[in-house]
Amino acid sequence: MEQLKALSREQLEKLIVDFSKRWLAHDGLWFQAVERGRDLEEAIRYDADAWEKFTVIEAKRIMDFLGLTPGGGLEALEQALKFRLYALINVQQIERVDAKTLILKMTECRVQSARSRKGLADFPCKSVGLVEYAYFAKTIDARIKTRCIACPPDEHPREFFCAWEFTLED
Repeated sequence: MEQLKALSREQLEKLIVDFSKRWLAHDGLWFQAVERGRDLEEAIRYDADAWEKFTVIEAKRIMDFLGLTPGGGLEALEQALKFRLYALINVQQIERVDAKTLILKMTECRVQSARSRKGLADFPCKSVGLVEYAYFAKTIDARIKTRCIACPPDEHPREFFCAWEFTLED
């Protein structure tokens, strides 16, 4: 930890973002290796399995960091979403529709933007996202239900790549 103490705030912020980019690069390389060795469908199944476990770990660590207790509702979810690794490298928009509904829109996604620059179609991440976001939200508060508004391979407007609705049920 001594090496971190010598860094300026600006350097620490850059390092945190770089750590997130490194994590995403590893995730992508892992996925591509499975896809090459098997096929896209099997890689997506393995990815969903990994996300089912990772997203719970990430949510618990964020809750611990922020001092949140389980059952904190949409307020806790909104706070936690801002500290996900994705939140540091993608641009997301969070809207509170009402007291029981929150919507997250990914307006800029590094993965989808990279594919677009290469002339590739959107990556079909919906099946993994369904697992990822539902388990993250349930870890924050078991009463939260998750619904996909749109996520590739779904058609989506230019304003966002994916959107997720979180509803607090009684």
